[in-house]
Amino acid sequence: MKRYLLTIFSIWLALPWLHAQSVIVDAAIDSLQILIGEQAKVKLQVTLDADKRAFMPLLHDTLVAGVEIVDIAKPDTQYLNKNQRAVITQEFTVTSFDSALYYIPPFEVEVDNKKYHSKSLALMVYSMPVDTLHPDQFFGPKDIIKAPFVWKDWYLALACVLLFTPFLYLLIYLIKRIRDNKPIIRKVKVEPKLPPHQLALQEIERIKTERVWHIEDSKEYYTRLTDVVRMYIEERFHFNALEMTSSEIVEKLLETNDREAINDLKNMFVVADLVKFAKHTPLLNENDANLVKAVDFVNQTKIEEPADAKPQPTEITIIEKRSLRSKIVLGAGIALLGCALLCSVAYVVSEIYSYFF
Repeated sequence: MKRYLLTIFSIWLALPWLHAQSVIVDAAIDSLQILIGEQAKVKLQVTLDADKRAFMPLLHDTLVAGVEIVDIAKPDTQYLNKNQRAVITQEFTVTSFDSALYYIPPFEVEVDNKKYHSKSLALMVYSMPVDTLHPDQFFGPKDIIKAPFVWKDWYLALACVLLFTPFLYLLIYLIKRIRDNKPIIRKVKVEPKLPPHQLALQEIERIKTERVWHIEDSKEYYTRLTDVVRMYIEERFHFNALEMTSSEIVEKLLETNDREAINDLKNMFVVADLVKFAKHTPLLNENDANLVKAVDFVNQTKIEEPADAKPQPTEITIIEKRSLRSKIVLGAGIALLGCALLCSVAYVVSEIYSYFF
Protein backbone atom coordinates (compact mmCIF):
# COMPACT_ATOMS: atom_id res chain seq x y z
CA MET A 1 0.00 0.00 0.00
CA LYS A 2 2.81 2.37 0.88
CA ARG A 3 4.49 1.57 -2.39
CA TYR A 4 1.32 2.37 -4.37
CA LEU A 5 0.92 5.76 -2.68
CA LEU A 6 4.55 6.59 -3.42
CA THR A 7 3.97 5.90 -7.12
CA ILE A 8 0.90 8.15 -7.26
CA PHE A 9 2.80 10.92 -5.44
CA SER A 10 5.66 10.70 -7.97
CA ILE A 11 3.28 10.99 -10.92
CA TRP A 12 1.59 14.00 -9.34
CA LEU A 13 4.94 15.75 -8.91
CA ALA A 14 5.87 15.03 -12.54
CA LEU A 15 2.67 16.50 -14.02
CA PRO A 16 3.90 20.14 -14.16
CA TRP A 17 7.14 18.99 -15.80
CA LEU A 18 5.22 16.95 -18.40
CA HIS A 19 2.99 19.95 -19.11
CA ALA A 20 6.02 22.16 -19.52
CA GLN A 21 7.55 19.75 -22.00
CA SER A 22 4.40 19.80 -24.19
CA VAL A 23 5.78 23.00 -25.83
CA ILE A 24 9.18 22.74 -27.53
CA VAL A 25 10.91 25.76 -29.09
CA ASP A 26 13.94 25.14 -31.27
CA ALA A 27 16.11 27.39 -33.47
CA ALA A 28 18.73 26.51 -36.07
CA ILE A 29 20.84 28.26 -38.69
CA ASP A 30 21.82 26.63 -41.99
CA SER A 31 25.31 28.15 -42.06
CA LEU A 32 27.47 29.20 -39.12
CA GLN A 33 29.93 31.07 -41.37
CA ILE A 34 29.20 33.40 -44.30
CA LEU A 35 31.06 36.03 -46.29
CA ILE A 36 30.04 39.68 -46.24
CA GLY A 37 26.85 40.11 -48.24
CA GLU A 38 25.99 36.42 -48.32
CA GLN A 39 22.73 35.18 -46.87
CA ALA A 40 21.84 32.59 -44.26
CA LYS A 41 18.53 31.13 -43.15
CA VAL A 42 17.48 30.98 -39.51
CA LYS A 43 14.71 28.48 -38.78
CA LEU A 44 12.45 28.83 -35.76
CA GLN A 45 10.34 25.75 -34.92
CA VAL A 46 7.62 25.44 -32.26
CA THR A 47 6.05 22.08 -31.33
CA LEU A 48 2.87 22.23 -29.24
CA ASP A 49 -0.59 20.73 -28.81
CA ALA A 50 -2.89 21.46 -31.72
CA ASP A 51 -5.48 23.19 -29.53
CA LYS A 52 -2.97 25.77 -28.28
CA ARG A 53 -2.14 29.10 -29.86
CA ALA A 54 1.41 30.36 -30.30
CA PHE A 55 2.59 33.95 -30.84
CA MET A 56 5.80 34.07 -32.86
CA PRO A 57 8.36 36.85 -32.21
CA LEU A 58 7.76 40.10 -34.06
CA LEU A 59 10.94 40.99 -35.96
CA HIS A 60 11.36 43.75 -38.53
CA ASP A 61 14.59 44.78 -40.23
CA THR A 62 17.32 43.48 -37.90
CA LEU A 63 17.84 40.28 -35.97
CA VAL A 64 20.57 41.80 -33.80
CA ALA A 65 22.81 44.81 -34.36
CA GLY A 66 24.83 44.08 -37.53
CA VAL A 67 22.63 41.24 -38.76
CA GLU A 68 19.91 42.45 -41.15
CA ILE A 69 16.73 40.58 -42.01
CA VAL A 70 16.23 40.28 -45.77
CA ASP A 71 12.98 38.30 -45.80
CA ILE A 72 10.52 36.85 -43.29
CA ALA A 73 8.59 33.81 -44.51
CA LYS A 74 5.03 33.13 -43.42
CA PRO A 75 4.69 30.54 -40.64
CA ASP A 76 4.03 27.01 -41.90
CA THR A 77 1.98 24.61 -39.74
CA GLN A 78 2.12 20.81 -39.90
CA TYR A 79 -0.07 18.47 -37.85
CA LEU A 80 1.12 15.22 -36.23
CA ASN A 81 -0.36 12.32 -34.25
CA LYS A 82 -3.78 12.49 -35.85
CA ASN A 83 -3.95 16.28 -35.55
CA GLN A 84 -3.21 16.19 -31.83
CA ARG A 85 0.17 17.93 -32.17
CA ALA A 86 1.28 20.81 -34.38
CA VAL A 87 4.68 21.99 -35.61
CA ILE A 88 4.95 25.67 -36.57
CA THR A 89 8.00 26.60 -38.66
CA GLN A 90 9.12 30.09 -39.66
CA GLU A 91 12.24 31.04 -41.61
CA PHE A 92 14.21 34.31 -41.52
CA THR A 93 16.68 35.18 -44.28
CA VAL A 94 19.52 37.25 -42.83
CA THR A 95 22.72 38.87 -44.04
CA SER A 96 25.51 41.07 -42.72
CA PHE A 97 27.92 43.62 -44.17
CA ASP A 98 30.36 43.80 -41.25
CA SER A 99 32.80 41.03 -40.43
CA ALA A 100 32.39 39.86 -36.83
CA LEU A 101 31.14 37.03 -34.63
CA TYR A 102 27.50 37.74 -33.85
CA TYR A 103 25.62 36.33 -30.91
CA ILE A 104 21.94 35.64 -31.64
CA PRO A 105 19.95 35.49 -28.40
CA PRO A 106 17.20 32.91 -27.86
CA PHE A 107 13.89 33.51 -29.60
CA GLU A 108 10.89 34.09 -27.34
CA VAL A 109 7.56 32.42 -28.15
CA GLU A 110 4.38 32.93 -26.14
CA VAL A 111 1.91 30.03 -25.81
CA ASP A 112 -1.21 30.42 -23.69
CA ASN A 113 0.23 33.49 -21.89
CA LYS A 114 3.36 31.56 -21.11
CA LYS A 115 6.79 32.35 -22.57
CA TYR A 116 9.15 29.77 -23.99
CA HIS A 117 12.69 30.30 -25.30
CA SER A 118 14.83 28.60 -27.89
CA LYS A 119 18.56 28.06 -27.69
CA SER A 120 20.95 30.84 -28.68
CA LEU A 121 22.80 30.90 -32.00
CA ALA A 122 26.05 32.31 -33.38
CA LEU A 123 26.95 33.62 -36.84
CA MET A 124 30.48 34.28 -38.04
CA VAL A 125 30.83 36.80 -40.89
CA TYR A 126 34.11 36.91 -42.79
CA SER A 127 35.36 39.68 -45.02
CA MET A 128 36.72 38.95 -48.49
CA PRO A 129 40.54 38.59 -48.37
CA VAL A 130 42.26 41.28 -50.46
CA ASP A 131 45.86 41.00 -51.65
CA THR A 132 46.99 44.62 -51.44
CA LEU A 133 50.57 43.70 -52.43
CA HIS A 134 49.52 42.75 -55.98
CA PRO A 135 47.12 45.45 -57.26
CA ASP A 136 47.60 44.23 -60.83
CA GLN A 137 45.30 41.32 -60.00
CA PHE A 138 42.33 43.69 -59.73
CA PHE A 139 40.20 44.30 -62.79
CA GLY A 140 37.88 47.19 -63.43
CA PRO A 141 34.18 46.87 -64.19
CA LYS A 142 33.33 45.15 -67.44
CA ASP A 143 31.44 46.90 -70.23
CA ILE A 144 27.74 46.30 -70.70
CA ILE A 145 27.23 43.30 -72.95
CA LYS A 146 24.34 43.65 -75.38
CA ALA A 147 21.96 40.76 -75.54
CA PRO A 148 22.04 38.84 -78.83
CA PHE A 149 19.25 39.41 -81.34
CA VAL A 150 16.51 36.81 -80.94
CA TRP A 151 13.49 36.79 -83.22
CA LYS A 152 11.29 35.45 -80.43
CA ASP A 153 11.73 38.71 -78.50
CA TRP A 154 10.33 40.68 -81.45
CA TYR A 155 7.23 38.61 -82.24
CA LEU A 156 4.87 40.97 -80.41
CA ALA A 157 6.43 44.07 -81.98
CA LEU A 158 6.17 42.56 -85.47
CA ALA A 159 2.55 41.61 -84.85
CA CYS A 160 1.80 45.21 -83.83
CA VAL A 161 3.44 46.49 -87.02
CA LEU A 162 1.49 44.05 -89.22
CA LEU A 163 -1.80 45.00 -87.57
CA PHE A 164 -1.04 48.72 -87.68
CA THR A 165 -1.76 49.24 -91.41
CA PRO A 166 -5.22 47.57 -91.60
CA PHE A 167 -6.22 49.11 -88.27
CA LEU A 168 -5.16 52.56 -89.53
CA TYR A 169 -7.15 52.06 -92.74
CA LEU A 170 -10.19 50.95 -90.73
CA LEU A 171 -9.86 53.98 -88.44
CA ILE A 172 -9.72 56.38 -91.41
CA TYR A 173 -12.72 54.64 -92.98
CA LEU A 174 -14.80 54.92 -89.78
CA ILE A 175 -13.87 58.59 -89.28
CA LYS A 176 -14.87 59.34 -92.87
CA ARG A 177 -18.16 57.54 -92.41
CA ILE A 178 -19.05 59.38 -89.22
CA ARG A 179 -18.19 62.74 -90.83
CA ASP A 180 -20.34 61.97 -93.89
CA ASN A 181 -23.18 60.76 -91.66
CA LYS A 182 -23.38 57.53 -93.65
CA PRO A 183 -23.78 53.97 -92.37
CA ILE A 184 -20.76 51.70 -92.20
CA ILE A 185 -22.28 49.26 -94.69
CA ARG A 186 -24.73 50.26 -97.38
CA LYS A 187 -27.77 48.06 -97.68
CA VAL A 188 -28.47 46.80 -101.19
CA LYS A 189 -32.00 45.56 -101.79
CA VAL A 190 -32.87 43.55 -104.89
CA GLU A 191 -36.39 44.13 -106.19
CA PRO A 192 -38.11 43.01 -109.40
CA LYS A 193 -38.26 45.64 -112.13
CA LEU A 194 -41.84 46.66 -112.96
CA PRO A 195 -43.01 46.92 -116.58
CA PRO A 196 -43.22 50.50 -117.92
CA HIS A 197 -47.02 50.66 -117.89
CA GLN A 198 -47.31 49.43 -114.30
CA LEU A 199 -44.71 51.94 -113.12
CA ALA A 200 -46.47 54.76 -114.99
CA LEU A 201 -49.90 53.83 -113.58
CA GLN A 202 -48.48 53.76 -110.06
CA GLU A 203 -47.03 57.27 -110.45
CA ILE A 204 -50.27 58.59 -111.96
CA GLU A 205 -52.22 57.08 -109.05
CA ARG A 206 -49.86 58.83 -106.62
CA ILE A 207 -50.47 62.16 -108.37
CA LYS A 208 -54.20 61.54 -108.23
CA THR A 209 -54.18 60.97 -104.46
CA GLU A 210 -52.25 64.21 -103.87
CA ARG A 211 -55.13 66.47 -104.90
CA VAL A 212 -53.38 69.54 -103.53
CA TRP A 213 -51.65 69.91 -106.93
CA HIS A 214 -55.03 70.43 -108.61
CA ILE A 215 -55.74 73.59 -106.70
CA GLU A 216 -52.58 75.23 -105.41
CA ASP A 217 -50.01 74.61 -108.14
CA SER A 218 -51.25 73.57 -111.58
CA LYS A 219 -47.79 74.02 -113.09
CA GLU A 220 -46.26 71.50 -110.72
CA TYR A 221 -49.19 69.15 -111.32
CA TYR A 222 -48.76 69.13 -115.11
CA THR A 223 -44.99 68.94 -114.86
CA ARG A 224 -45.20 65.76 -112.83
CA LEU A 225 -47.94 64.29 -115.03
CA THR A 226 -46.12 64.93 -118.32
CA ASP A 227 -42.82 63.64 -116.86
CA VAL A 228 -44.50 60.33 -116.00
CA VAL A 229 -45.95 60.05 -119.52
CA ARG A 230 -42.60 60.96 -121.12
CA MET A 231 -40.77 58.28 -119.08
CA TYR A 232 -43.39 55.71 -120.09
CA ILE A 233 -43.06 56.65 -123.76
CA GLU A 234 -39.27 56.38 -123.55
CA GLU A 235 -39.43 52.90 -121.99
CA ARG A 236 -42.29 51.71 -124.21
CA PHE A 237 -41.32 53.08 -127.64
CA HIS A 238 -37.55 53.31 -127.07
CA PHE A 239 -36.78 56.91 -128.03
CA ASN A 240 -35.53 59.81 -125.92
CA ALA A 241 -38.86 61.43 -125.04
CA LEU A 242 -37.48 63.26 -122.01
CA GLU A 243 -35.31 65.45 -124.24
CA MET A 244 -37.97 66.12 -126.88
CA THR A 245 -40.73 68.74 -127.11
CA SER A 246 -44.39 67.84 -127.01
CA SER A 247 -44.84 68.28 -130.77
CA GLU A 248 -41.79 66.12 -131.50
CA ILE A 249 -43.16 63.36 -129.29
CA VAL A 250 -46.54 63.46 -131.04
CA GLU A 251 -44.91 63.32 -134.47
CA LYS A 252 -42.80 60.36 -133.39
CA LEU A 253 -45.84 58.56 -132.00
CA LEU A 254 -47.84 59.06 -135.21
CA GLU A 255 -45.64 56.39 -136.74
CA THR A 256 -47.43 53.83 -134.52
CA ASN A 257 -50.77 54.57 -136.36
CA ASP A 258 -52.74 54.62 -133.06
CA ARG A 259 -54.17 58.07 -133.82
CA GLU A 260 -57.03 58.01 -131.28
CA ALA A 261 -54.75 57.53 -128.31
CA ILE A 262 -52.29 60.07 -129.71
CA ASN A 263 -55.00 62.75 -130.17
CA ASP A 264 -55.99 62.50 -126.51
CA LEU A 265 -52.31 62.69 -125.54
CA LYS A 266 -51.80 65.68 -127.86
CA ASN A 267 -54.62 67.60 -126.15
CA MET A 268 -53.08 66.87 -122.73
CA PHE A 269 -49.67 68.13 -123.93
CA VAL A 270 -51.26 71.34 -125.30
CA VAL A 271 -52.90 72.14 -121.96
CA ALA A 272 -49.68 71.31 -120.10
CA ASP A 273 -47.62 73.62 -122.32
CA LEU A 274 -50.12 76.44 -121.80
CA VAL A 275 -49.98 76.01 -118.04
CA LYS A 276 -46.18 75.79 -117.87
CA PHE A 277 -45.27 78.49 -120.40
CA ALA A 278 -48.32 80.76 -120.79
CA LYS A 279 -49.55 80.83 -117.16
CA HIS A 280 -52.87 79.31 -118.20
CA THR A 281 -55.24 78.42 -115.34
CA PRO A 282 -57.19 75.26 -116.19
CA LEU A 283 -60.46 74.25 -114.62
CA LEU A 284 -60.53 71.58 -111.94
CA ASN A 285 -62.46 69.12 -114.12
CA GLU A 286 -59.98 69.81 -116.94
CA ASN A 287 -57.13 68.60 -114.69
CA ASP A 288 -59.03 65.40 -113.93
CA ALA A 289 -59.82 64.87 -117.60
CA ASN A 290 -56.17 65.19 -118.62
CA LEU A 291 -55.19 62.69 -115.91
CA VAL A 292 -57.76 60.23 -117.33
CA LYS A 293 -56.32 60.82 -120.82
CA ALA A 294 -52.86 59.88 -119.53
CA VAL A 295 -54.24 56.67 -117.99
CA ASP A 296 -56.11 55.79 -121.20
CA PHE A 297 -52.98 56.36 -123.30
CA VAL A 298 -50.96 54.01 -121.11
CA ASN A 299 -53.65 51.33 -121.15
CA GLN A 300 -54.12 51.56 -124.94
CA THR A 301 -50.40 51.36 -125.77
CA LYS A 302 -49.10 48.99 -123.08
CA ILE A 303 -47.65 45.61 -123.91
CA GLU A 304 -48.99 42.81 -121.75
CA GLU A 305 -46.35 40.36 -120.59
CA PRO A 306 -47.00 36.61 -120.35
CA ALA A 307 -48.26 35.44 -116.98
CA ASP A 308 -45.38 32.98 -116.59
CA ALA A 309 -42.71 35.59 -117.42
CA LYS A 310 -40.22 36.22 -114.63
CA PRO A 311 -39.59 39.87 -113.75
CA GLN A 312 -36.07 41.07 -114.32
CA PRO A 313 -34.30 41.92 -111.05
CA THR A 314 -32.73 45.29 -110.49
CA GLU A 315 -30.47 46.48 -107.66
CA ILE A 316 -31.59 49.44 -105.60
CA THR A 317 -29.05 50.97 -103.22
CA ILE A 318 -30.57 52.24 -100.00
CA ILE A 319 -28.49 54.64 -97.88
CA GLU A 320 -29.97 55.19 -94.45
CA LYS A 321 -29.03 57.92 -92.00
CA ARG A 322 -27.32 56.67 -88.89
CA SER A 323 -29.25 56.72 -85.62
CA LEU A 324 -27.93 58.36 -82.44
CA ARG A 325 -27.19 54.98 -80.88
CA SER A 326 -25.19 53.95 -83.95
CA LYS A 327 -23.23 57.19 -83.75
CA ILE A 328 -22.35 56.55 -80.11
CA VAL A 329 -21.25 52.97 -80.82
CA LEU A 330 -19.25 54.13 -83.85
CA GLY A 331 -17.59 56.91 -81.83
CA ALA A 332 -16.66 54.47 -79.06
CA GLY A 333 -15.21 52.08 -81.65
CA ILE A 334 -13.13 54.88 -83.15
CA ALA A 335 -11.82 55.85 -79.69
CA LEU A 336 -10.88 52.26 -78.79
CA LEU A 337 -9.27 51.67 -82.17
CA GLY A 338 -7.30 54.91 -81.86
CA CYS A 339 -6.05 53.95 -78.38
CA ALA A 340 -5.01 50.52 -79.66
CA LEU A 341 -3.06 52.10 -82.51
CA LEU A 342 -1.34 54.59 -80.18
CA CYS A 343 -0.39 51.81 -77.75
CA SER A 344 0.96 49.68 -80.60
CA VAL A 345 3.08 52.54 -81.93
CA ALA A 346 4.37 53.40 -78.45
CA TYR A 347 5.28 49.77 -77.77
CA VAL A 348 7.14 49.33 -81.07
CA VAL A 349 9.03 52.62 -80.60
CA SER A 350 10.01 51.71 -77.03
CA GLU A 351 11.25 48.27 -78.14
CA ILE A 352 13.36 49.78 -80.92
CA TYR A 353 14.76 52.46 -78.60
CA SER A 354 15.65 49.96 -75.87
CA TYR A 355 17.40 47.71 -78.37
CA PHE A 356 19.57 50.37 -80.00
CA PHE A 357 20.12 52.68 -77.03
